[in-house]
Amino acid sequence: MAVGKTKKKSNLDKVWATLRILIGLILIWAFLDKLIGLGYATCRTVDPVSKTETVTVMCEKAWLNEGSPTEGFLSFATKGPLQTTYSSLAGNMYVDVLFMTGLLLIGLSLITGVGVKIASVSGILLFLMMWSAVLPGENNPLIDDHIVYSVVLLGVLMANSTQVWGYGQWWQKQAIVKKYPILA
Repeated sequence: MAVGKTKKKSNLDKVWATLRILIGLILIWAFLDKLIGLGYATCRTVDPVSKTETVTVMCEKAWLNEGSPTEGFLSFATKGPLQTTYSSLAGNMYVDVLFMTGLLLIGLSLITGVGVKIASVSGILLFLMMWSAVLPGENNPLIDDHIVYSVVLLGVLMANSTQVWGYGQWWQKQAIVKKYPILA
């Protein structure tokens, strides 16, 4: 009986590790796209007449070319009861730095398994803010991918003590983490 439970737990740990790494990769991709302008959310334009899409890597919207990673979304995509609040933050240098730093650090933490507690809580807050910026949702008035990602990060947070596929087990044994468990 104990062998079955160990195998089942091991498989569950691998599922949580896969979800942790996938969300980390989503955040790192968003960071790179906004930093360089890879032509997905950033540096893609659609001709209104021909409806053809053009992708220009490193366009003027890329953060490295002094574009704002928050301006487009916060200026044009926000709606609902918090639209005015979020729109007022569009293009603010401090908001840009905080957003990009959050994408990078949360993404790297989830991929490596180091600092998953802080990354999970920060990621949940980031996703909930992004969700609240577009209320009501396009396909469902309450639930969208940001809510799903938040719930997955809650699961990752709860499964962190048995983490696999990363440096988490090593990190959790470090003296600073033992002294300050929030760093686990």
